[in-house]
Formats: sequence, structure tokens, C-alpha cells
Amino acid sequence: MNDLVNRKIPDGPGKEVQVQRIFSEIAPRYDLLNHLLSLNIDKIWRKKAIRALEWERKNTGRYLDSCAGTFDLGLELVRQNAFAGLVVSSDFALPMLKRGLHKITSEIFPVCGDALCMPFPPGTFDGAMVGFGIRNLADLEAGFGDLARVLRPGARLVILEFSVPPNWILRKLYHFYFHNVLPIVGRILSGHAWAYTYLPESVRDFPDPQELGKKLLKAGFKEVTWRFITGGVVTIHVAVR
Repeated sequence: MNDLVNRKIPDGPGKEVQVQRIFSEIAPRYDLLNHLLSLNIDKIWRKKAIRALEWERKNTGRYLDSCAGTFDLGLELVRQNAFAGLVVSSDFALPMLKRGLHKITSEIFPVCGDALCMPFPPGTFDGAMVGFGIRNLADLEAGFGDLARVLRPGARLVILEFSVPPNWILRKLYHFYFHNVLPIVGRILSGHAWAYTYLPESVRDFPDPQELGKKLLKAGFKEVTWRFITGGVVTIHVAVR
């Protein structure tokens, strides 16, 4: 595995296989590292993403949590006092889903499936969300197209994703942390030689918010907006089907 530490994961089918392998192997320490490496701010980010979903418009609806991992984003939704619907949490790394099963409630229905070809009929969901998973797709256009397919007209898609801060001082600090501190701490605590080298590389190569918005529009979404949070370390994208 050590020969892969500095390997760049390409887009396409090769990326899909490698990403599935990464998240399957780091599943046992995934939650711990999420909270530790984000200084526990990831919980605040998820709360903001849920607010952007505007689920109150249909609190009894069916919502998709794509690239769900260990269910944290879906759990944030079902914990809302007035929520009376269902969350379908889908991920193609089965060990991640298994790792989070002890946390879920009856309002969450786990599904092991690929975000590029989801096993749901058209117009199934009243809203969808993706937390820190969209950059891992091997084909963004295909992924956005399938998200558009499974959403009902007028439904909202919320994407919570890492981004590069626009402020140059914060950007330097961010790059230092992401490329020097995070890979070392991640490697020590996860026991995985290259997963936390892939993370900063995947953020660096991910489209900026404007470019991502264009891809969403091309996939059939409308009213695409985005906003930086925590100085631009993370961006919330919202698109209406």
C-alpha cells in the first residue's frame, strides 16, 4: 500500500474503485477523525446544510442522503423537532454504512448503492443532500444527472463540500494544515497510508463554486446558489430541480 501514498487518483472508473477502497478501509476511525480533524466544527456545518434544505416545506417527505457514510447528515435531519418524514441514506462503501448502523433510528433507511446510478425511480425524493462526498464521484456530470432524475420538480439539492478560502491569509493557513498536518495525523490515527493524502488532493482538484454551479445547471437544476462558511473552508451549494 505504501507505493500508493503519493499517487494521484484519476477521474473515471479507476477513481471509483480507489475511493470505495479508501472509505471501506478507514471506516473504523472515520467518525473520530471527522470530528478531530475539523475541531468538531463539522457538526455546525451539517446543521447549516440541513437549514438550507428547507425541509419544513414538506416535513413528512422522503429525503435522500447520498454518499451518506456513517449517517451523520441524515441523523441531523431526523433530529429536527418537526421532521416526520423518512431519510434514505445511500453509500457505495458498505463498511461505512455498517459502521454507522448503531446510530440510526427508524426514520433512516440505509441503502448500499452507487451515486452514479442510484436504484430509485424518477421523482422519488422531496429533497436531497450530499455531505463531503460529491468530490469523490468518478463522474460529476453523471452524478448530478442522477440526482436530478430522482428528485421531484421543485425539490432542493444541498451539497456541503470542502473548498479553498478566498482570503489569501486564510488560504495559506488552510493549505499548510491540509497538506502538512492533516495527512500526518490522519495516517497515524487511521492506520491508512494514503487516505488523508487523497483528501487535500481531492479538494484541490475539485471545481470552484462557479464551475460547479454550471455543471448543476447543465444537469437540469435551476436557481443554483452557493455561499462560503467558516471563511470558505466549506461551501454550501443549493440547487432547485
